[in-house]
Amino acid sequence: MSMDRIIVGSEEWCGLPKLNIPIINVRVDSGAKTSALHAVNIVPFKKDGTPWVRYDVHPLQNDGKTTIHCESPVLDRRKVKSSSGLVEVRYVIKTVLSIADASWPIEITLTNRDSMGYRMLLGRQAMSGRILVDPQASFQLGMVSPSVLEEHYRVHVIKPSGLKIGLLASNPNLYSNRRIIEAGEERGHHMEFLNIKDCYIKLDGNNPEMHYRGGRILDDFDAIIPRIKPSITFYGCALTRHFEAMGVYTLNTAASITQSRDKLHSLQLLINNGLPIPTTGFANSPLDTDDLIKMVGGAPLIVKLLEGTQGKGVVLAETKKAAESLINAFKSLGTNILVQEFIKEADGKDIRCFVINGKVVESIMRTAAPGEFRANIHMGGTAQLVKISPEEKRIAVLAAKTMNLKVAGVDIIRGRNGSLLLEVNSSPGLEGIEGASNKNIAGIMIESIEKDLKQKRKLAVK
Repeated sequence: MSMDRIIVGSEEWCGLPKLNIPIINVRVDSGAKTSALHAVNIVPFKKDGTPWVRYDVHPLQNDGKTTIHCESPVLDRRKVKSSSGLVEVRYVIKTVLSIADASWPIEITLTNRDSMGYRMLLGRQAMSGRILVDPQASFQLGMVSPSVLEEHYRVHVIKPSGLKIGLLASNPNLYSNRRIIEAGEERGHHMEFLNIKDCYIKLDGNNPEMHYRGGRILDDFDAIIPRIKPSITFYGCALTRHFEAMGVYTLNTAASITQSRDKLHSLQLLINNGLPIPTTGFANSPLDTDDLIKMVGGAPLIVKLLEGTQGKGVVLAETKKAAESLINAFKSLGTNILVQEFIKEADGKDIRCFVINGKVVESIMRTAAPGEFRANIHMGGTAQLVKISPEEKRIAVLAAKTMNLKVAGVDIIRGRNGSLLLEVNSSPGLEGIEGASNKNIAGIMIESIEKDLKQKRKLAVK
């Protein structure tokens, strides 16, 4: 029986000829039922009254410049829970798989697979009766050289003709950072990852400069996208401020990032603008512990480190005794903390609204993993699209405006007395929001830079 079947390893090269994709590196996964293809800019439309979908495929790993524009009839739409816990509604198409000297029709779901590395996953449904897998092996059908790939795809490479945009961050392999680079390249811009630790400044009243590893002077960027992790906020904002002084457009300013990272200051700004937040206390003396607990309605309550982010430094104290011990322990370390009422009826859920240039472009409901109280996909939580109310939209837009952030992740929680604002994040992650929505959020970020710079140049001409 095995003589009639193709023997493959854990990864191989195959083709999707009907989609004009002659060769693509595929991850062979018998644990997955349906095959999946990396696709972005997924847009449904009607052709002769039937549903079709238009989408772009980047067939090569870590390459956003090589783009195949595709159109296919929609076979189905299915809810799929990814390995990271995201619940997506994916379009399903039917196409032809070409592998070795054989070809046959298969079903493929369209999804953004950037976080997975491989641009395509081959599931067991497509392999049934035709393929045997040797999981210890790879490339049983042969390797493909870079020159062959270049020959196949050179006509599909987008040549940079637009802006020069720098992504100022720490980890080039992070999903969000890869997607922003990819989205900029899709739109014809020259994108460059600038590692924060490799940048250094020349302060000069007449000729300020930004230097990079090896002595290179960074003096030709049109725009900078700062994505600064909390542990290097001071240095990252100093670099962002220096780019601003050099006349470079920054998607979020250093001042807006700095104030959003100061949880106490940001909460004070938000309540001064009439935004609803959970009752919060802040104190600096162990003697005030009892009154501090009463102030926020007693236990259970949340204790937050002022410098924490992405759910780190956030602890639930379920009893008064636990709250006292926790608050006093933090204070004895000289650590600044906030104490906040626990919204029990939220049931481990919160809403992340992604705001770009004053508009909520998408919203997801995040649900905490079993045993957790924080809705965080990095801690095993799940995410799915949610429809927000006009009041929640108002809160999200006003919160981003109050923080003066052009791009913000605004976190909202639903309580018995209405929706409350939890936090405003100046470097919101894209994986949860893009995974749940299949929307090209990174592309919308790049588009906002294009619009802002176009407007800025119009004003300069006047």
